[in-house]
Amino acid sequence: MSKQKKQRFEGIVYSTSDDFSYVESDNQEEAETLPNGKQKLKVGLDRKARKGKVVTLITGFIGTPDDLDVLAKVLKQKCGVGGSSKDGEILIQGEFKDKIIQYLQAEGYQVKGFGGQGNESALND
Repeated sequence: MSKQKKQRFEGIVYSTSDDFSYVESDNQEEAETLPNGKQKLKVGLDRKARKGKVVTLITGFIGTPDDLDVLAKVLKQKCGVGGSSKDGEILIQGEFKDKIIQYLQAEGYQVKGFGGQGNESALND
């Protein structure tokens, strides 16, 4: 196996211009994490493409991937289950919609549920 050469100029293959000069752009600005009160999170249950297993899906997080990972870790610890986070979404294994909504509201997030009632057995007791 040969080492792959790292491309120096992204997106530029060839230029016929004599006065061409490549300008590197720093468009990799990370979005700053909004304060808890300005975050508008949506919490719901999802079964799609998971072989019938239920996961709790938290969407709408605006901020750095590191802050998303920290929030995901806290939620996983509160629920005592596994999960993952990427692309502004957090997946928590199992039905924890009500518990997560209560925790996020206590932390000052603006939270809205989607996708049904959530844990209906707890509401009927």
